[in-house]
Parts: sequence; C-alpha cells; structure tokens
Amino acid sequence: MPLATEKGQVTDWPGYIGATVGLLVVIALVYWLMRQGWNWRRTLQSDLPEPPAAPAETGPALLTAPGRYHGSTTAGNWLDRVVAHGLGTRSLAELTLTERGLLARRPGEDDLWIPAAALTGARTDSGIAGKVVPSGLLVVGWTLDGRALESGFRLDAAAGHDDWVEAVEALVTRTKTMMKTEEAAT
Repeated sequence: MPLATEKGQVTDWPGYIGATVGLLVVIALVYWLMRQGWNWRRTLQSDLPEPPAAPAETGPALLTAPGRYHGSTTAGNWLDRVVAHGLGTRSLAELTLTERGLLARRPGEDDLWIPAAALTGARTDSGIAGKVVPSGLLVVGWTLDGRALESGFRLDAAAGHDDWVEAVEALVTRTKTMMKTEEAAT
C-alpha cells in the first residue's frame, strides 16, 4: 500500500480575513451613504411645518383599528417619502377616526393628528414610500400648510380598509359641506 505523499491544502486565512474586512467596509460605506441621503432629504423638507398636536379630547370614535404606519409621501408621488418631523418612520399605529379628524397613536414616535379640515380623501393602494403590500394599504390624503400629502397605513384586519375609505370620504364630504355653510353664513 503506497503512502500518501500529498499534503492537504492549507486554508488561506489572510485572504479570507482581508475579504471579510473589505466586505464590512463596503457595507459600512453603503449604510453611511443611506444615512446621509436620509439627512439630506430631511434638510430639503425643513420648510414643512410640524403637524398639529392631537387635541386633549378628540371626540367619540367613528372607527378604531390597530395596524402599522408605513410613512407619508407627497401626494401623487408614492416614492417621494416625507421624512421631516418623523413622518417617514415606520411604526405600529392605533388608528382612530372621529368627527374632528384622524389620530394615529404611534408608540415610540410622535402621534400623528390629521384634523378633519385637512383630510382630502382616502383610497386603497398596493404601495407607498417604497413599501409594496400586494394585499393593500389604506392611503389617507391630507394637507399640511397647503402641501398635499398622503399617509399609508396597513390595518391588522386588511378587510376593513374599504370601511375606512368610506368613513374618511364621508367625513371629508361632511366637513366641506359644513365649511361652505359657515362661509355662506358670514
């Protein structure tokens, strides 16, 4: 029986370590560039005023539902995320619709209050702010200091999106009618 004269191949540890360090540097650079882009976007949107604070008493709830807040965008451009004032941060949310407006309580973030007069409508859609959900999102349109925005929510019970669209649209109609009546009275 012949003896083995070949040696086993030795692992090239310096090459593996160098490749690993190189990969970590590239990942860190990409993360840093993403962070810089986020900060640049925040700077560009610094003229956007802070959304109004939720009133102490919002009134009786028309609808409530738990879900997720997926972010806000400029109206009509589902990829133009608004990051100023925490509007670009995804989070859990507890939605409450009242006659006075829409409240999204977001743990760990500032609550989002959209007064009824600022609401412009609602619809279901498959995506917002780079987030695509084939089963659908509730997209609520609103204005902030004359700028049209849209905020996306994913309710835990997605079957309820249509009920929310109807309720928000009805509230928008009632609010506009009431505002026209008040204008005519003055």
